[in-house]
Amino acid sequence: MKPEKLFTLEEANAALPRLSILMERLQRAALSLHEELRSLAAESATDLAELSTEELLRQRPAARSLAEELESVVDEIQATGVVLKDIQLGLIDFPAEREGEVVYLCWQFGEPEVAFWHRMEDGFAGRQALPGSAGPRYLQ
Repeated sequence: MKPEKLFTLEEANAALPRLSILMERLQRAALSLHEELRSLAAESATDLAELSTEELLRQRPAARSLAEELESVVDEIQATGVVLKDIQLGLIDFPAEREGEVVYLCWQFGEPEVAFWHRMEDGFAGRQALPGSAGPRYLQ
């Protein structure tokens, strides 16, 4: 299935300043929400893995603004036509065409430019440097 939007490398790199700001907001909101969950787990002597966001919002209605911020930023990122792969690692894929095949241009938050690509089925592990690029691999 062909994505709605295909990016050129230039378009992907031009989107990075905005996506960097959004990813930073997203990671902050996700971290804050996780801290709320961890705090509730400690207070209620419940295993963190057993708590859902819904339970958190039931017990701490003030946390709703964090959940709404998270959802809003995810929507804003996805509205650009990119694929948000991992919030914590800051991974975003840009659907693109390379030698007649639909692939992903791959970017990780913190990288100065889009310097990698991978086939759609390969994921981050199959990431390869774009020609003329020898950028670092930031996966942490």
